[in-house]
This record gives sequence, structure tokens and C-alpha cells, in this order.
Amino acid sequence: MTTAMELLSAHACFGGEQRFYRHASREVGLPMRFAVYLPPRALGGDKVPALLYLAGLTCTEENFPTKAGAQQVAAELGLALIAPDTSPRGAGVTGESDAWDFGVGAGFYLDATQPPWAAHWRMENWLMQELLPLAAQALPIDGARIGIFGHSMGGHGALTLALRHPGRFKSLSAFAPISNPMNCPWGEKAFNGYLGPDRTTWSAHDATMLMQNQPCAPYPAGILIDQGLADKFLLERQLLPEALEAACAAIGQPLTLRRHAGYDHGYYFIQSFMADHLRHHARQLGL
Repeated sequence: MTTAMELLSAHACFGGEQRFYRHASREVGLPMRFAVYLPPRALGGDKVPALLYLAGLTCTEENFPTKAGAQQVAAELGLALIAPDTSPRGAGVTGESDAWDFGVGAGFYLDATQPPWAAHWRMENWLMQELLPLAAQALPIDGARIGIFGHSMGGHGALTLALRHPGRFKSLSAFAPISNPMNCPWGEKAFNGYLGPDRTTWSAHDATMLMQNQPCAPYPAGILIDQGLADKFLLERQLLPEALEAACAAIGQPLTLRRHAGYDHGYYFIQSFMADHLRHHARQLGL
């Protein structure tokens, strides 16, 4: 087991508590930060289901708790919310701070195999092997009832981790995810940087390709995705939700892909549909 969690701050919020933690990660080899919202039920001693939220490019563990407007509904439903940082920090790798440039700094929720990133950019193992077990051990969280969702790069992460780890997550949704990174400029740059030029290795981290290769529908109760039609990254063909939509249709995976006129890529869009996502997960987590 990895090192213990250090509580950095805690704030009363809708009868529950918004907390911020740090721990020394074995996988990443650096201190990693994450946020946890515990609803009133958890503070009262009950073990509650939790949602893992993966944020997008340029975000930290603070963006979701401060901008998404999720705590009030989570408190009502009895859901814990876990929001990790998006990337390693302070590795001293040239270019790591240039987070706008995919492939240098942005975590992309995978384990890099190429230098100089391979030493610390191990986001998948950090989340799956360290953070989730640690949270379930140290907090009043039911480790058998975990859902996953995310936004943009984090939507990519939510989709791919859910498909790469069958049965680990009981529910799945995303906001404006990068759905087919093998075929968009952001994904091509990230995969080249982290995994190398051999495209045969990329499909293991592409939600559309992973879905195509499923033997049957992995989420028979349904996946929810929301996409704004005024999203400039959709228009620039960075997100490609239609590719994932076709892959789901081909294997019979129920998918609700909602397209919203006038909404862009930011947190006002996320706030607008957050309650729907929390209720989607709550139903599948047995609340």
C-alpha cells in the first residue's frame, strides 16, 4: 500500500465536507494531490458509493470542486466525489509546464512508455493501483460501488479506464470527451509523446477502438455523454463523439449522446448538466 493521505484543508459544504489531500505516490514518484467530497451520510458513519471525476487539460484537483456545482446534489444522493489532479507536478522535465501543448505535461490518464515521460507520467497506475484503494481504505467509501466520469481529456480518461478495467467501475459518463484520440491532433501528439510512433500501441488507449473490441456491451444500463454544439474543439474535430457513437451502436452498447445547441466546452456547460450525470450514476450504483 502507498503512503498515507495528508489532509491539506477541509471545508463544510452542504452538510458534508470538501477536503483536499496530498500523498507521496509510489507509482508517480512525486507528491500527488486530490480532492474528496464526503456527503453528510458519510460523515455520519455510513460507507457511501463514490464517483471518480477526471478533469481536463490545464486543470488541477481544485477545478471540479470549485466550478462544477456538484456537491449539493451529491449531498442529497449520498455520493462521495473524488477529483484527482490531472498530471504529475515538479518532475523537472523540459516542457512539462507547457500544459496547453498535448504530449508535454498533460497527463492523459495513461502510463507513458517513452522517455522522458515514462519515469513519472503513470496516471493510470496511480489512479487504479494507488488512489482508489487508498481512498476506500482510509475514507467511508464503498470500494465496490465506484463510478467514473470526466471532461474533455478527462472524458477520454473515464471512457478508456472504464473499458480497460472491466467491472471496476459500475457506471460511466462523460462531458465532451476526446472520443477517438488516434484520429485527432491532440491525441496524435499525446500518443506520440507518451507511447511512441507505433500506432498499434495507441488503440489500447482509444475509447472508440476499445469499444469496437468489446465482446458485448460493457455497460448494459447505459452510458451518458453530453456535448455542446458551440464547442470549438468539436468544430475543430478534436473530440469526434460520432466515432464512439458508431462503435457503441455496432456492439449494442446503450449510449445516450445528448447534443446541446449553444453550449461550449467550459464549466458553465458542465454545471448545466451535472445533476443529470450524478443521478445517472446514483441509479446504477444502487442509490
